[in-house]
Amino acid sequence: MFLFLSVAFSVLRWKNMRVFIRSFGCSTNMADGEVLAGCLARAGYELVRSVSSADVVIYNTCAVKGPTENRMIEALKQVSKSKKLIVAGCLSSVNPERLRREVKFDGVAGPAAGQSIVDLVGRVLKGEKTNNLESVPHDLPELTLPRVPGNPVVSIIPVSYGCLGSCAYCCVVFARGPLRSYGVMDIVDRAKEDFSLGFRELWLTSQDVACYGRDKGTNLVELLKALCAVDGDFRVRVGMMTPNMTMDMLEDLLEAFEDEHIFKFVHLPVQSGDDNVLKSMRRFYSVEEFRKVVDAFRRRFPTLTLATDVICGFPGENDAAFNKTLQLIEQVKPDIVNVSKFFARPKTPAAEMREHFVPLAEIKKRSTAAAALAQKVAFENNQQWVGWKGCILVDEEGKVPGSWVGRNPAYKPVTIKAAENMMGKNLSVSVKKAFPTYLEGSQA
Repeated sequence: MFLFLSVAFSVLRWKNMRVFIRSFGCSTNMADGEVLAGCLARAGYELVRSVSSADVVIYNTCAVKGPTENRMIEALKQVSKSKKLIVAGCLSSVNPERLRREVKFDGVAGPAAGQSIVDLVGRVLKGEKTNNLESVPHDLPELTLPRVPGNPVVSIIPVSYGCLGSCAYCCVVFARGPLRSYGVMDIVDRAKEDFSLGFRELWLTSQDVACYGRDKGTNLVELLKALCAVDGDFRVRVGMMTPNMTMDMLEDLLEAFEDEHIFKFVHLPVQSGDDNVLKSMRRFYSVEEFRKVVDAFRRRFPTLTLATDVICGFPGENDAAFNKTLQLIEQVKPDIVNVSKFFARPKTPAAEMREHFVPLAEIKKRSTAAAALAQKVAFENNQQWVGWKGCILVDEEGKVPGSWVGRNPAYKPVTIKAAENMMGKNLSVSVKKAFPTYLEGSQA
């Protein structure tokens, strides 16, 4: 009886404590943040919308790039010392030394903390210092944990954590660990539950979705087939896939993408248009192999939306190598190019290539040129959609009051104007105008 009363008193003690949670970075981190909020809400904590009204502040951090890490550190420094501060996410694993040196915090959790966040917050509120940065676990949180979604239409489903790559510039491997995949039926059950709750757009996310299941004797194709067998009017967005992990299942993957449930959208990062640079990056494919995957998808799906990533100024990248990247963008004509400047990350092989570092001014120059070309190509691609008529799924509010954004079958964003709430609705539209990053339409 005494033990029961003690536990009950502890729950009541923290029930009215207010927690502010903010997540940064990739879609996987956003999904992790939704789970942190869900677990704390179920435990009786009040979730608030501002730091000023919170007793506990949790920043679910990103540290994939140097500038991102700098922004995280500055944001953490701005939190009032009167608040209990918990640092979650990748920063605590990627650069624990800097975090300890520059930030005063009360608790730390690695990525995908899941249910353990409840115990951590409780201990912090009792005055304990839980700042063991060297023992961040690589657990696999249950997909059934409660969540507080950031979007009533979009469900972000992590299909796995970690990857099978060893990219020379990547620090995420230190945070996310080795590949750990969820079972196919676990993901299908989660998708069914989400659909029953009103979600209509499912994002499959991971550090490399093409790696999915290879640690469990299955693969992405089997997962997509199982998801597409679920009855319901929903769409699936497949997350980033590395070219080399895509090639050994390419034909089967193309067949799986035929299903109307799947957006004709592919995120295939190339990183460089030069094979020597790719080799230095430890990217296990050639430019020609990247193009082979792109060509195969485009032959099957002519209106495919292609997203890719490039890194400007990787150590050893000379003018000729960079020009090959520009040529590749011009020839392949991706709809989206995420242009990054190279920044050496802690403990990565690329950080040891100092004798081959490209001057920062040159990196900025190259990234500016790549971004300008990417915008030009994107605008040219989008102009081809003017006059298109079809159905979109509205999945977000527009930036202008009274505007809404929906996705067509190729995941192209189409803005429309409407007085009533259009979230989650399927609308027939006609595209009237094109911009580099979106299309403008009206209801047909």
